Amino acid sequence: MLFIFGLGTKQQRLGAGTVRTCPRCNNTTQWERIREFKQFTLFFVPLARWNRRRLERCSICSAAIEV
Repeated sequence: MLFIFGLGTKQQRLGAGTVRTCPRCNNTTQWERIREFKQFTLFFVPLARWNRRRLERCSICSAAIEV
């Protein structure tokens, strides 16, 4: 019997975030909102998701801050 399963982190883009100064690269840009979660898939169908969190990410250096 063959089972195809996966375990990993997935990110979904939610759109534009706020304009802020990045603490890592010191640039002021509009950040993007992201939902990140871990998921377990079986035969490419997601069965379970956990550790959900919302982030805003710098568009220049990809530094992320939890919102």
